[in-house]
Amino acid sequence: MSKTYPKGSFVEIQSEILPPGKRANHLPEDTKATPLTMKVKGFLQKPSKEGETIKVKTVIGRIHQGVLVNPNPKHTHDFGDIIEELFDAQKSFKKFLKEGGDSNG
Repeated sequence: MSKTYPKGSFVEIQSEILPPGKRANHLPEDTKATPLTMKVKGFLQKPSKEGETIKVKTVIGRIHQGVLVNPNPKHTHDFGDIIEELFDAQKSFKKFLKEGGDSNG
């Protein structure tokens, strides 16, 4: 039996924007064969179960409808590894500004 999530739970939904037959002609064949989908995070507007078509209200107040795919979405992105050269560039730029920052010389 699937768990029911209460109204107001923060969830992620997915909806199909364009089916494969409606995608642009200039796209590669493998892309055209795939539906264009959208994922949105928001708050449940009524108690719901995973897999149901539901409505959510986003943080900025928009209402979206889609299939409940993730009842407890996490932030999984990061900004990658540190790029050491950027520290050197920052030091050089600060020195440049401190010395007057004139690029005409």
